[in-house]
Amino acid sequence: MTHSQIRVRPARTSDVRSIQAIRQPLEGSRVLLGHELVGLYEAVPEFLVALDENDFVVGAGALHIMWEDLAEVRSMVVAEHMRGHGVGRALLEALVARAAELGIARVFCLTFEVEFFAKSGFVEISDVPVDPDTYAQMVRSHDDGVAEFLDLARVKQNTLGNTRMLKTL
Repeated sequence: MTHSQIRVRPARTSDVRSIQAIRQPLEGSRVLLGHELVGLYEAVPEFLVALDENDFVVGAGALHIMWEDLAEVRSMVVAEHMRGHGVGRALLEALVARAAELGIARVFCLTFEVEFFAKSGFVEISDVPVDPDTYAQMVRSHDDGVAEFLDLARVKQNTLGNTRMLKTL
């Protein structure tokens, strides 16, 4: 299977159990944070799924808007048997294109897969690339992903070993 045979579309509620099944092995290894099933259903509008030639879900990823010009690619996952076949690249390209359609100028990710994201133009960052006024607004968010972006102490256990990366569109 090649990148061109992968079809990416917005997730549907009927995809959630497939997404959960792909995520489960990685949640146990601390590569992905665990999500309750209800949380995945709530996040359906943020997700895109990758389908193989038989229309089976073989990957998923979400785009979470964080601020006027900033979004996070999160929860990227590819079925183990499909890794190395362009599924992740197809998903990431579609998520970045979605960000551009929404007027987003910068896309953030927190990842162990530095080389994969670097190939798509993401660069490592060590700071929080927002001005103080924006920071003051964003710190009010209850979302752990926003807290991870802001490098807040309350989510340090979630981010150990991860690399903070940013792509400017």
